[in-house]
Amino acid sequence: MTQIPCVDTLERFLLDLQDRICTVLEEHDGRAHFREDRWERGEGGGGRTRVLQDGDLLEKGGVNYSRVFGQSLPPSATAHRPELAGQAFTALGVSLVLHPRNPYVPIVHMNYRFFSAGSVWWFGGGADLTPVYGFAEDARHFHAVLKAACDRHGPDYYPRFKEWCDNYFYLRHRQEMRGVGGIFFDDLNGDPVAIQALWQDLAHSFLDSWLPIAQVRRAHPYGERERQWQLLRRGRYVEFNLVYDRGTLFGLQSGGRTESILMSLPPLAAWEYDWRGEPDSPEARLKSDFLTPRNWV
Repeated sequence: MTQIPCVDTLERFLLDLQDRICTVLEEHDGRAHFREDRWERGEGGGGRTRVLQDGDLLEKGGVNYSRVFGQSLPPSATAHRPELAGQAFTALGVSLVLHPRNPYVPIVHMNYRFFSAGSVWWFGGGADLTPVYGFAEDARHFHAVLKAACDRHGPDYYPRFKEWCDNYFYLRHRQEMRGVGGIFFDDLNGDPVAIQALWQDLAHSFLDSWLPIAQVRRAHPYGERERQWQLLRRGRYVEFNLVYDRGTLFGLQSGGRTESILMSLPPLAAWEYDWRGEPDSPEARLKSDFLTPRNWV
């Protein structure tokens, strides 16, 4: 087994990442600021949760850091690695979800994390884009930035991680993707120096992937129709996070701080029985043109 990466070094990187992203988001929001809550976990570890609400760009955004450890991994972490059941573990990472105010600015999620259990370790993470109204140029930009970061470390990473993302962020009960995808990976190990460099490069690519889209779309005019569609699409986002998301399950099963785990949920969402959009409307085209796997770059 290769040498385990230094957890303290990873922690310094992740804390700096959280600081940098929060600073830039506050600057671009222009109105609201992040509230920070530091918390401790009784079984070991803790974190710092930062949430911004009622901003100009962001209706709600959360950027969380956590480092937790314990004597036994929760079931969500051992379901596909049963040999690790009962192992002591350490898990740390930064996770963010941004719910914009303007319906034309896409929701975005990012998470980069590290796990170790006994002598086994791995990196995971990714970023994905969830538009309320689809624009092909936005999807192409988001994917192009992530692909460029992947390609700096090898030609096989992007197509592998892109397919993984398409498969993971899929609402099976709705038979649709959560959004236009991005990249996702888990259980990634090997040469610790090379894998850590890839992981850090991908984490640093987040602001370049989403912020230019947000800046272009944030002034787009909208009305009550667009707002109601945004709330319905946020409902789908909630469904995925509460039904399928492994990170949510891990946090709840490992005794994490509930408010921090559920910061990914939007401030408002809606469910309307058997809603059907007008044929060939922008709302209908979201599902037909964007919520199926496509090669964006």
